[in-house]
Amino acid sequence: MDKFPKDLLGAVNKKTGKNISEKSIKKIASGVTSGTMQSDAQLRQLIKQVSSMANVPVSEDTIKEIIGAVKKSGMNLNSLESLVKMMIKK
Repeated sequence: MDKFPKDLLGAVNKKTGKNISEKSIKKIASGVTSGTMQSDAQLRQLIKQVSSMANVPVSEDTIKEIIGAVKKSGMNLNSLESLVKMMIKK
């Protein structure tokens, strides 16, 4: 992910009420592999990292719902932007 779309970054910041930097998002994204999208444990860890970064609590039910949606959609690293968009809708 070379360039994080500014409109998406703005939407994340607006939704969370926080000022999350592009650098922070890239740091988390750099640790995401294709295996992350297939592993419940790794997806759970990723969701918790994003939640912690944004200082926004995510319920266990929401975590399960996001994991289910990711697995059902067959998302891959090329659609990480789609994952972030889905998460900010919650």
